[in-house]
Amino acid sequence: MRPSARAGPNEGFTLSEQEQPGEQTFAELGIKEEITAALAESGIVHPFPIQTLAVPLAIGGTDLIGQARTGTGKTLAFGVSLLHRLEITAETAEERPDHGKPRALVVAPTRELALQVARDLALAGKNLKTRVLTIYGGTGYDEQLDALEQGIDVAVGTPGRLLDLANRRALDLSKVQVLVLDEADEMLDLGFLPDIERILAKTPKDRQTLLFSATMPAPILALARATLNRPINIRAEGHDAQATVPDIDQYVYQAHNLDKPEMVARILQAKDATKVMVFCRTKRAAQRLADELVDRGFPAAPIHGDLNQAARERALKKFRAGTISTLVATDVAARGIDISGISHVVNYECPDTDATYVHRIGRTGRAGHTGVSVTLVDWADVTRWKVIDKALDLNLGTPEETYSSSPHFYEELDIPEGTKGRLPGAKPVERAERKQSSRDRDAGDGARHRRRRSTEPAGDHPRKDETQAAAASKPKRRRRRRRAGEDVTPAQPTDA
Repeated sequence: MRPSARAGPNEGFTLSEQEQPGEQTFAELGIKEEITAALAESGIVHPFPIQTLAVPLAIGGTDLIGQARTGTGKTLAFGVSLLHRLEITAETAEERPDHGKPRALVVAPTRELALQVARDLALAGKNLKTRVLTIYGGTGYDEQLDALEQGIDVAVGTPGRLLDLANRRALDLSKVQVLVLDEADEMLDLGFLPDIERILAKTPKDRQTLLFSATMPAPILALARATLNRPINIRAEGHDAQATVPDIDQYVYQAHNLDKPEMVARILQAKDATKVMVFCRTKRAAQRLADELVDRGFPAAPIHGDLNQAARERALKKFRAGTISTLVATDVAARGIDISGISHVVNYECPDTDATYVHRIGRTGRAGHTGVSVTLVDWADVTRWKVIDKALDLNLGTPEETYSSSPHFYEELDIPEGTKGRLPGAKPVERAERKQSSRDRDAGDGARHRRRRSTEPAGDHPRKDETQAAAASKPKRRRRRRRAGEDVTPAQPTDA
């Protein structure tokens, strides 16, 4: 029996997985048939624990604080509830809303997560007429402004661009019935909390608010208490559960920086390796490692902040389709990426915090699947790793000194004996060629134009040569010196 929602203001209840019945179907949770049929066509029939807990309450209009480990189905937990509520309210209204202003708003920390949420909503709502628009920066305004002018039902976006369009009065949030804050802890890490508060101020106070997060730091709890109306707290696991998914085999090695590319190249050839994500601390390190892996013959691509949005989306599309098997990413660029079939996650350097570690390795072992995480720790980061190990209660201990040739490295990761870090037949890419191609990919047209001009030989500048010749043909002007109004310039000899 569920507790009553008649709590004092902002007090709430806490539900856990153990209080819920056994395995159900989405249809049994009360979701509209059009939505359950669309999910069933994609093989999604039985909800995960966070969905079992959240959906019955969310479709009833209750404010929720949902906490579950990354990769356990939070997106569909609020996605199907949101779509169901919009359809029900439209059916029960005296006339179907046709004002074109969004009736639901989903705020996500990154572009990639916003796109992922929009894809999940499109999957679950393909039998509905719900209009979903993804709004994020890094792209032009025209398409987004045109869609807003034509009218939408659900806006999914990042805080910066949402607030920008709202301040321009192109995005009207006055009709929002359901507001979702997805991965709230990540938005806090990225400094979006002030923008979130400004966005909330532009929405109706009687809206339903659903807040989902993998962790619940104090600022997020304060935001929830200030903005949610008598919320119910939901946890998809017991209070003593680990923050990391138990189906992930976690390995940590103390490795030398110069040996790390070789180790990663051999991990990519493990027997159960399919899709691999490698996390680097900086944009430069991610680009350098991706180039190194391509040089060794591996189909790899980088994704980091220096790449424009189109390049990032191309890399994700290829990775999702299996055209490339390795994605080298920074933390910010990879937040919220939900791609099925990732078998391994490699931390190229030790993460800065335990939360970063949880988010990184959560890219594998998703939706009930198993996965492998490998963390390579430099000598200088051993203390940092011990702090993470203690905070997450991993009990992995001090990492063992390991090299690409260490027998236990091969054995634990199931790497075939004799594997080398370069694929047979791989031709090394010339350093200058690789550097030039990288510049051409990342630089703008103006930068490439300037570079071409700076590298042309002197003889290939006809205009410059003509200018110099014209200057040489002009007679030199002789400066005349005057003193007290009299010309004191020495007289020039003349021809007799």
